[in-house]
Amino acid sequence: MKRRKLLGYAGAGLGATFGLGLLDSQQRAQAQANQVTIRSLGHTAFLFTGGGRRILVNPFRPVGCTAGFPDPAVPADIVMISSRLFDEGYLGNIQGDPRVLTDPGTYDFENLRIQGISTPHDRQGGRRFGNNTVWKWNQGGVTIVHMGGAAAPLRVEEQILLGRPDIMLVPVGGGPKAYTAEEAVQAVQVLRPKIAIPTHYLTTVASDSCELDPVDEFLALMPGTPVTRASAGSLSVRSSDLPSEGMRIQVYQYPRA
Repeated sequence: MKRRKLLGYAGAGLGATFGLGLLDSQQRAQAQANQVTIRSLGHTAFLFTGGGRRILVNPFRPVGCTAGFPDPAVPADIVMISSRLFDEGYLGNIQGDPRVLTDPGTYDFENLRIQGISTPHDRQGGRRFGNNTVWKWNQGGVTIVHMGGAAAPLRVEEQILLGRPDIMLVPVGGGPKAYTAEEAVQAVQVLRPKIAIPTHYLTTVASDSCELDPVDEFLALMPGTPVTRASAGSLSVRSSDLPSEGMRIQVYQYPRA
């Protein structure tokens, strides 16, 4: 009788231990599902990991303004490009067999909807560089808008489609095919994201032919907005990390080849 009781206690302890292990595993999985890790790859290229997916946006060919960045062709499940120009849509070195999205439209995957919205890629209605695709999706419980190489002010219908994102990646360095610092500020003020991530600006890895402006010109036009600078090229964001009011600017440490 005592032996049966002892075995019963042991079994209960084993079950409790197993249950705790299972609970810890579920909690870890839930935590991963409720966050997105954003890794900067240079220029407008980023890898978003969360919700069981790896999404690569705007892989480029290292040349000109991207000359000194490492090759951004990292493994991914989905690759989205904003244009077919070398700095926003170079697919030559892509690894594996990811689903590649190149055109505006709505794409439905299991537990994931991605929207591509077309905007001009220049200030001449797209007559010089064609169109740019702005990408919107929710990953790890966080709504993301990647503006790619937007160059024209957002029209009312585009504002409606994009809504208010949690995170907005916006070009700020100017040039003929992306927002200047002033234009980027206008776009940010229109969409009012909780976190704004500047992209497409002059860095120390650029060649002498690069005509972009540095990120500080954008930051100078956003006085009073908190700015955090990452010490590494990758950060995780949970919905609970988002500002409860207002906005903050996140500046990434870009990689070097």
